Amino acid sequence: MTDVTVAPTADVDSRAEIGPGTRIWHLAQIREGAVLGGNCTIGRGAYVGPGVTIGDNVKLQNHALVYEPARLADGVFIGPAAVLTNDEYPRSVTPDGRLKDGHDWTAVGVTIGEGAAIGARAVCVAPVTVGRWALVAAGAVVTKDVPDFALVVGVPARRIGWVGKAGKPLTPKGDGGWVCPETGASYTEAGGVLTEA
Repeated sequence: MTDVTVAPTADVDSRAEIGPGTRIWHLAQIREGAVLGGNCTIGRGAYVGPGVTIGDNVKLQNHALVYEPARLADGVFIGPAAVLTNDEYPRSVTPDGRLKDGHDWTAVGVTIGEGAAIGARAVCVAPVTVGRWALVAAGAVVTKDVPDFALVVGVPARRIGWVGKAGKPLTPKGDGGWVCPETGASYTEAGGVLTEA
């Protein structure tokens, strides 16, 4: 591990791959087979499950839980105490009362696209995909796929608007066009899909 900072109380499995410039803070746990890109920040008490793949420049805030087999693209932000689940039908025991183990279920993952942000205490219920540059509001519960650039809120999460790469809500300019108030970038909406103009 080149130029990696790991706090003394963090638990990083020797079979994990950690990219250069990544910082792993106190009480975080990185499990076996996890792959973290370069320049990531893993906050206090965050958890990264076995085999999770995380791109470059990703931030997992304090106590974020990312369960396998999640896939996070470059530039993703996971807010404090947000959870990416992996069990469609969670139970502690089988129907006959035996404690379940890894052979009794199949893990399903959450996929987060480039630049997307998941707000504090939001939950993404696997299997879902959150599109590129989308924004999931704090406390939302995502139960279905989120389109690129969508702003979703609530329980269950629903789209209430669009955001640009700066994360700010876009302003409509007519005829299906949208503009970012911060960057001036233009977007076009057609059939519930937003694309960069």
